[in-house]
Amino acid sequence: MRYAEFLERSTFSQPELLALSQGTLVEDAPAQFVRLPAPPMLMIDRVVELGRQGPRGRIVGEQDIHLDDWFFQCHFRGDPVQPGCLGVDGVWQLVGLYCAAAGAPGSGRALGCKEVEFSGQIRPHDRVVRYEVDIRRFSRLEESGSAVAIGSARVLVDGELIYTIKDAKVGMFRDIAYDDYPARSPRGKGGIMDRSA
Repeated sequence: MRYAEFLERSTFSQPELLALSQGTLVEDAPAQFVRLPAPPMLMIDRVVELGRQGPRGRIVGEQDIHLDDWFFQCHFRGDPVQPGCLGVDGVWQLVGLYCAAAGAPGSGRALGCKEVEFSGQIRPHDRVVRYEVDIRRFSRLEESGSAVAIGSARVLVDGELIYTIKDAKVGMFRDIAYDDYPARSPRGKGGIMDRSA
């Protein structure tokens, strides 16, 4: 697909999300175009809604649950449950995708959230997890070329609300990608991102 089409999309299929994770979805992608995590860390199988209204919007994604999903094999032995942190990561992935679909270049990074409440769990015989994220603010930071989006989410399994996440924040940053992995290079080490302070 062309970049102009990507910016107009309101849904994404599983093959499209997989292509986005591999950097092959958009044939004329701008420099420093976003990538989603690749499987098994990709927590979204499809985006069923994506709407933009100025600095606000909404993105809704779904994840199919399978009896043999990787996290059930290790978390926990004899008590399989999807880790709650993966649900939070699914929300961050959607907020990052929202930023890219709003035209923000760069690499997405989770910046935190204010509050997470768990009132349920995801088990091997559940069917579909639904992530509903209302973006309350999307801002471009012109001086740095970065962008930030903040959204609150509801996470449901088979129609039942099991998590709420307030103010999940994702930033899009330019010139931080580690494209020459696994080579030892200046971007090969983590730590504080902005060392000028």
